[in-house]
Amino acid sequence: MLSALIEGCAHRAWKLWAAHVRSNHIHVVVEAEVKPEIIMNALKSYASRDLNLIEIDEPNRKRWVRHGSTRWLWKDKDVREAIDSVVSGQGEFMEVYRAE
Repeated sequence: MLSALIEGCAHRAWKLWAAHVRSNHIHVVVEAEVKPEIIMNALKSYASRDLNLIEIDEPNRKRWVRHGSTRWLWKDKDVREAIDSVVSGQGEFMEVYRAE
């Protein structure tokens, strides 16, 4: 799943700062010049494609809620705090990514 997020961001030239894949949701911090909803929907598509490839369930299964939680981060301090929260504040590590 993490590879799908990395691929989706790279394909669109978005900067993936951090990601934490949980069993039933994902947290990401992405830098891009598009609305957060566009990022969220694109990453849901990439994740769905990967889940379909590994055939863990039906390909037509509804996996995602209609929306999700998105936030604009305008200040460097807010971005750093969000990255720390995504990487370290989500409980036991599952799949975690932090940009260098």
